[in-house]
Amino acid sequence: MKALAALLLAAAAGCSTLPTISPDPGPSTGPVRLDGARGPLSAQQSRAVLARLASRGEETSIFDRHLALEGEIAGSPLVVGNRVTLLKDGPATYAAMFAAIAGARDHIHMETYIIEDDEVGERFAAALIAGRARGVRVSLIYDAVGSVGTPGSFFRRLGDAGVEVLSFNTVNPNHRDHRKILIVDGRTAFVGGVNISSVYSAGSSRKSSSAASEAGPRWRDTHLRIEGPVVAEFQKLFVATWEKQGGAPLAARVAFPQQASPGREVVRAIASSPDEPYSLVYATLMSAIASAETGVYLTNAYFVPDPQLLKALMDAARRGVDVKLVLPARTDSWLVFHAGRARFEDLLEAGVKIYARRDAMLHAKTAVVDGVWSTVGSSNLDWRSFLHNEEVMAIVVGQEFGAQMQDMFGADVAESEAITLEAWQRRPFSDRMREAVAQVWRYWL
Repeated sequence: MKALAALLLAAAAGCSTLPTISPDPGPSTGPVRLDGARGPLSAQQSRAVLARLASRGEETSIFDRHLALEGEIAGSPLVVGNRVTLLKDGPATYAAMFAAIAGARDHIHMETYIIEDDEVGERFAAALIAGRARGVRVSLIYDAVGSVGTPGSFFRRLGDAGVEVLSFNTVNPNHRDHRKILIVDGRTAFVGGVNISSVYSAGSSRKSSSAASEAGPRWRDTHLRIEGPVVAEFQKLFVATWEKQGGAPLAARVAFPQQASPGREVVRAIASSPDEPYSLVYATLMSAIASAETGVYLTNAYFVPDPQLLKALMDAARRGVDVKLVLPARTDSWLVFHAGRARFEDLLEAGVKIYARRDAMLHAKTAVVDGVWSTVGSSNLDWRSFLHNEEVMAIVVGQEFGAQMQDMFGADVAESEAITLEAWQRRPFSDRMREAVAQVWRYWL
């Protein structure tokens, strides 16, 4: 899904930088901000929530070190009282999305990098059109580059049915909307790495109805369904993108319903944009790794670490943190694949454990730190995501959800091949040459 973007890199203009993240956030400058269904919690209520989270976790300083720094970096609240459902693959994600869309009563807001004119894309088009036919307001943002292979007739059909359709940034091939967000009635949000494509169906092709002979491997991805007051934060992100791209004003028409607290999860919505001084997604991930005391488990599809991220992972391993990466054994972008592998030897020498996921095209973007700080989102671990893309992720704080994330990570490790330092040092010269060539392009990957 990155092959087209790689072809357009030379056309990119402008130059951004990554923020410098201190490895030691130092003492907290104030209480961690927590919000509930009716706004900010009192200091006493916030302390009670954090005490409950800390008492269920490992002995770790993540609460008094990481959360304080994250609050200062992110500028968005940690919101209590949410229910979060982990969706471990494309079919589970689509089933949950279709159910939410079918139950919509007021509005549907959908933002995606890729929506393809295939079996899955047609099902989503039909669901959105059916929603509009029963009086639901439907708004769709798709990325002009990510969905470049989708014919204009697909989107015209949606528009003719009354769906408001907006193409993101048709001019600049470098600034892309890589987010995947679905919001239904302001009460349920979906966020993660899953695009709208039949590649998520096992053994299917992008044009499954007409090109079955091109069937490829199953794609492995992760998404979240979130219910509760934090949905308003994702709603604000959608509205801001819609209006920034010239869509008809939504803010006055969007419902931000007063919500009960359907669950116990503490969630933060984090987004980043090249229009901002630095990537909030990058900054909060770096702060989590810097604060890690027991474990850092990352699963990612496109791994091209900048020097600071590389150093943070190696430093964590050297101070005794169990650092594990699940990365692809195959890819749809050989430049990204080999640019990331060029740094494997450094990571392995530092004690980082690397696993290559077999039997699936890995597309997930997840992390769990110290068993209590988890994230699922759209951002890859590469320069493009941190500098040039609109990205989004959900951070979930708590041991119960962290345990689900660690179980999912363990299942991926079980389906992966461990890469050892000794074996890596014996890799063919041809692979080393590919790595050297790919490294030249790493800033744009």
